[in-house]
Amino acid sequence: MRFGFPFPFTAIVGQNRLKLALILNSVNPAIGGVLISGEKGTAKSTAVRGLASATGRKVIEIPLNVTEDRLVGTLDLSEAVNGGERRFEKGILYDADGNFLYVDEINLLGTHIADILTEVISAGENVVRRDGISYSHPCRCIPIGTMNPEEGQLRPQLLDKFGLFVNVQGENDVEARTEIIRRRLEYENATEQFCRKYKAEEQQLAERISEAAERLKKISVTEEILQFIALTADKACCEGNRCEIILTETAKALCAWHCGEIVSENDVSEAAKMVLPHRMRTPQTAEPVSEQENQPDFGEDNSTENAGEEHQTDISQNDTAQENNSANTHEQTETSDGEIPLSAEGIKSAAGKNGGSGKRSKTVSNENSGRYVRSTVPHGKCRDIALIPTLCCAALNQRSRTPPSGMKLAVKSSDFRQKIREKRTGATILFVVDASGSMGAKRRMRAVKSAVRGLLSEAYQKRDRVGVVAFRGDGARTLLSITGSPELARKCMDELPTGGKTPLAAGIAQAYALLRAERIRTPDALQYLILISDGKANIPLHTNDPLGDALTAAEQVNHSGAGAMVLDTENGYIKFGFAKQIAECMGAEYIRLDDVTGSAVEENVRSFVNNE
Repeated sequence: MRFGFPFPFTAIVGQNRLKLALILNSVNPAIGGVLISGEKGTAKSTAVRGLASATGRKVIEIPLNVTEDRLVGTLDLSEAVNGGERRFEKGILYDADGNFLYVDEINLLGTHIADILTEVISAGENVVRRDGISYSHPCRCIPIGTMNPEEGQLRPQLLDKFGLFVNVQGENDVEARTEIIRRRLEYENATEQFCRKYKAEEQQLAERISEAAERLKKISVTEEILQFIALTADKACCEGNRCEIILTETAKALCAWHCGEIVSENDVSEAAKMVLPHRMRTPQTAEPVSEQENQPDFGEDNSTENAGEEHQTDISQNDTAQENNSANTHEQTETSDGEIPLSAEGIKSAAGKNGGSGKRSKTVSNENSGRYVRSTVPHGKCRDIALIPTLCCAALNQRSRTPPSGMKLAVKSSDFRQKIREKRTGATILFVVDASGSMGAKRRMRAVKSAVRGLLSEAYQKRDRVGVVAFRGDGARTLLSITGSPELARKCMDELPTGGKTPLAAGIAQAYALLRAERIRTPDALQYLILISDGKANIPLHTNDPLGDALTAAEQVNHSGAGAMVLDTENGYIKFGFAKQIAECMGAEYIRLDDVTGSAVEENVRSFVNNE
């Protein structure tokens, strides 16, 4: 935007879906805004500012580094110190009422600020009760967010607050790209003349939007169309009923924009292209469990373990020919199936090293982020002043001071009190699962997949992130990078490979490296490593001793500070107890699993990360 003249909305080349989504929100603000996803340089912010100028609205922008005080408002410091009065200093959200509330790169917005935005957008009102003041004001804005999906995803609860979703891409047509360059150069060289050139089109657009907004009040929706809307949302497997409501409002806006009187199926179909993409879920179908699945495996897996039990007492050092042949010739791929619904009775609960999980876990933040909970005397320079405690402390010392002329309160550095902020943090749960050819490998993988699905089902509430490392054959593989997305987990774990030898040390080492890297990215997150194995290592990592290498890797995890739990899946008459040795070196909670099921694994993990 040059010298107060934004690029005209009608001069933008292409991006018809984006422009239509913004226009529909101007016609019917009840739609709830637009989330614009796409690469940089695709006129996302240009379109928002251009339409705001054409319709007489303002663009109220929220910077990524905004503080809570600046966003919602706080006590007016000048009035408190000079006049001794409690007055509310308005924040950014105050000016957003009736305007576009714009957040560029919204997926990079801090968690605490995103929570505030979610609440305000949902309620249409900003309520502030803090620092001895109580104030509320309407905030019925049109939220507009832009994001680059390569830089991370948006949290589900904030994602659902946006009525429409548009994915934008750069123009591929050479003539269109040439016209974009021509218009931009003309705008840069003669801004005022260029804007005057499109002034008539801008006025026509504003008038048409105003007429459509008036026409919207008379738009009717028949019973058949309501049923069609409900069926459309149902087929898309959308959660909740917000989808149907927004789909109805969008279809009404489209009907009004097209000068119609009754919403048609075409209006609903066109609206669905913008309402459904970020709300669609893939249906999960649970397959019935056959009797054979509930029976022990007597094929390759059983022969592998039995060979080890009958012919050797130290599986970690010697492999039999039978085990080698069985493990190497029977590699399988476990496809995506439903959870095996077996009971988890008798499994004891466990306590983690690092405290509670997810949204229930609170950590003191050393940064100027998070919710202000109390104040303290600063040690050194005060970088985050707690206003009310500071003023109260200064007021108590006024008898021994002479305030400067014209001031009612003298504040000295000794009065300063610093804010203690608290923010909630999630848990990083990394599964390390034995996918080798030992008995029950397929069941272990299916149980982990089911547990991951269960844990991620409420990840949006608890801030939890889950990852999966599987070890088999000659090494370890990251099946699922640490994520909080259920959809990504489903896609990455559709196929679960099993079979081969047991490189236990490689699995633990790779998990340790993942947690160490994740600690750098999210230093406040609680970390948990869940090892699911019988502990019968037979592939070394650094030496010729497979079990010794595994114990060494386990000690690294112990020193990392991450909470750990070992779920021992060893069965049979002879038990070597290798998994228990791993747990001792890892400083982990040890649990023997008799039923290797998704419910059993999930129950143990929940108990482990929830208890302190």
